[in-house]
Amino acid sequence: MEIIPAIDIRGGKCVRLYQGDYARETVFDEDPVKVAVRWRGLGARRIHVVDLDGARAGRRVNAEIVREIARAVDCAVQSGGGIRDLPTLRETLDGGVERAVLGTAAVKDPELLRQAVAWAGERLIVSVDARDGLVSLEGWTEATDLPAEAWIGQLSEAGVGRIVYTDIGRDGRLEGPNYEMYERLTAETSVAVIAAGGVTTTEDVGRLRECGVEAAIVGRALYTGDIDLLGALAAAR
Repeated sequence: MEIIPAIDIRGGKCVRLYQGDYARETVFDEDPVKVAVRWRGLGARRIHVVDLDGARAGRRVNAEIVREIARAVDCAVQSGGGIRDLPTLRETLDGGVERAVLGTAAVKDPELLRQAVAWAGERLIVSVDARDGLVSLEGWTEATDLPAEAWIGQLSEAGVGRIVYTDIGRDGRLEGPNYEMYERLTAETSVAVIAAGGVTTTEDVGRLRECGVEAAIVGRALYTGDIDLLGALAAAR
């Protein structure tokens, strides 16, 4: 299983939001590029970069920082936030990012999803962010009545090969992931699942590996020191 450090960018800085609340922000570093270099130096093989400003604005805001990160590290970078049309998806992938992440646009624009699957193939990830089992959009600010598991089934039928599933209720709380959901997803769907939200300890990493997820994104716990990247990488093997 892969461990993927997360870098969330807002206002050009590396931040974390508590449960996606833009009013509850903690700045962990002024320089996201430096942070990426640090995680790569500790052994990360992939880094997950989110343009939080872009997710909220509906357009990429921190695209240049994402490109700088991709140039600065000799590992894979995947990125999302504000990708709402095919030209932006192409621009993202042409800018050095290995995988691009669609979230809101995948739900709201079925034709874009179809085109993205056809054009990007394995380089496409769809982010499924759920609160109480229902999909949330627009940087977690817009609730829907779309059940997450039903949506993942539709994504599989549409040819999507990989998702990031985030349980918003677990994100940033350092209380552990939603193991039951990950067990169901890996057992009942053909898509590769990347877990996000609540990964706090090396024990969490071991349990997620047993759930059969492809990777785990680790965010706040890395920045607070609750989890050590080297330890997490070892636990994932």
